[in-house]
Amino acid sequence: MQRILGIDPGSRVTGYGIIVSDGVRSRHLVSGCIRLDEQELSQRLGEIYRRVAGLVAEYAPDELAIEQVFVARNPASALKLGQARGAAICAAVVAGLPVSEYTPRMVKQSVVGSGSADKEQVQHMVKRILGLHESLAADQADALAVAISHAHASGLRLRSGALRGGGR
Repeated sequence: MQRILGIDPGSRVTGYGIIVSDGVRSRHLVSGCIRLDEQELSQRLGEIYRRVAGLVAEYAPDELAIEQVFVARNPASALKLGQARGAAICAAVVAGLPVSEYTPRMVKQSVVGSGSADKEQVQHMVKRILGLHESLAADQADALAVAISHAHASGLRLRSGALRGGGR
């Protein structure tokens, strides 16, 4: 079983979700959103770093999975998103965690079965996969979806290695 911290980065709201998975079955541990108020970007980035580092210290995940930046219509927004990703990645790397990155399309394909799924479909499938009954914020569900995608990809790699004789 591995403990995976999934991150859906944002300069105003960063979703996080930690699951425990064997690559086939996953269980929800904790999830939520890091909501940042109106402060300078540098202060928000520092808070993302501190909060992700706090999650790593408290829950001891084995790996971090994070959503990649997509090309947005607004270049300034894409840059801020990239900086938020960097703050979260640095917190993981400083703690010695391996980091894996997934495109939004890969995450949707893994969790919903369609790379063009909408946010409601992702939220619905995350709740079903993890057996959750409470409502999830979109950023929280996206972070859990990233963690689930990583669990599925890791499980597939482990199973293919075992089939080729590399998993002994």
